[in-house]
Amino acid sequence: MQVIKARNVHEALPEALRYLLLYGVEEDSRNGKVLRAPQPVTTLYERPRERVIFWPQRDANPFFHFYESLWMLAGRRDVASLTRFVKRMQTFSDDGETFYGAYGNRWRKAFGNDQLMWIIKHLRDDPTCRRQVLQMWHSSLDLVDQVGLKDIPCNLVAHFQINMGALDMTVFNRSNDIVWGCYGANAVHFSILQEFIAAFVGVEVGMYWQVSDNWHAYLPTLETVKDIANAAPDPPYSSPFSPYRDNLPIFPLVQRTSLEIWLEDLEMFMEVEDAALGYRDSFFRKVAVPMVRTHNAFKQNEREQKYEAALREAKLIQAPDWRLAAEQWIERRKARWLKAQDDGVSYDD
Repeated sequence: MQVIKARNVHEALPEALRYLLLYGVEEDSRNGKVLRAPQPVTTLYERPRERVIFWPQRDANPFFHFYESLWMLAGRRDVASLTRFVKRMQTFSDDGETFYGAYGNRWRKAFGNDQLMWIIKHLRDDPTCRRQVLQMWHSSLDLVDQVGLKDIPCNLVAHFQINMGALDMTVFNRSNDIVWGCYGANAVHFSILQEFIAAFVGVEVGMYWQVSDNWHAYLPTLETVKDIANAAPDPPYSSPFSPYRDNLPIFPLVQRTSLEIWLEDLEMFMEVEDAALGYRDSFFRKVAVPMVRTHNAFKQNEREQKYEAALREAKLIQAPDWRLAAEQWIERRKARWLKAQDDGVSYDD
């Protein structure tokens, strides 16, 4: 078992890439050639709330990562909500309309009970409890009927326990793409889940362990990000550049509202987004709504105006890490558009 210990996901990615490039084994997979770690890999995040990835080579879409996390907490499984951020998401659906293995739907609806509410209740009642297992894998469906399905869950279960007054979380994963999954969407989705549960249990966020059995990267994707490995700590435990090292503050997911009110705000956000005026938790007013308005401005305008309008909206995002990532993502696309104009090339992103 290889262990990668990092302050946050931004700092974990270079170390992960260096390890895979040094020790990975090339092999075929259902979706093409991969480089796979020769053993399972556990990643420990010491500060999981530092969840935003800033590497320009990775070019992570902050709007998609952010929105999909809330979409999961809401228990959704519809495709249409996500394709506005990433068009190709529809290709991962078996019927083009819903996601069979949507994590949030399995957390809150698919198994006949709201697992998140039960975990919160049990940890409130008994902070020493070690039985809080969140199920994502359904053996009757995912094991028996898996042939021909696209959307089989990669993350299987998550376990929550309180240690020294903070909520620790361990997520078990059967097959993890380290670029798009482990050090991409997974780190955002599950750290937001961890913060959500911790907030309503009434404890701090602790450590986050991601245990990945088949830990790999597809070769074409790896080629685009391999230079990030040069920023890996050398000697180990030195620190690669990270905006979080400049004490970038984290905007809380929950700000002094009850569980019921927060979930009502979440449902309102999922249905009407920035058209609603009645949000009671400032997270939605100051972070969630400005994030979608920024993305809307980017999508709804044309040529140079799309970048300028989106950057104006981004200034209103009051979570410094998400604001920085949003601005950088837009600026990268603006730079590519300007270069295309100089080169006389048609460019649309």
